[in-house]
Amino acid sequence: MAMDAVEIERLIREGLPDAKVTIEDLRGDGDHYAAHVVSAAFEGKTRVQQHQMVYQALQGRMGGQLHALALQTAVPES
Repeated sequence: MAMDAVEIERLIREGLPDAKVTIEDLRGDGDHYAAHVVSAAFEGKTRVQQHQMVYQALQGRMGGQLHALALQTAVPES
């Protein structure tokens, strides 16, 4: 069962409440998404740690309900 963009965004915002989240359905199939996540919680973290934080927010759905996610993370600009 595929996830929709609204559900992905909701989960990320629950896990990272200050996050600005943009989700794009890359193929229109509900299986391949791109996410851009900006959060102050990423401050001082490596890119890998930032991505792990987003995957943790997705509560184990990555690789199951969520087939593919091209992920970009960033810290808010001052």
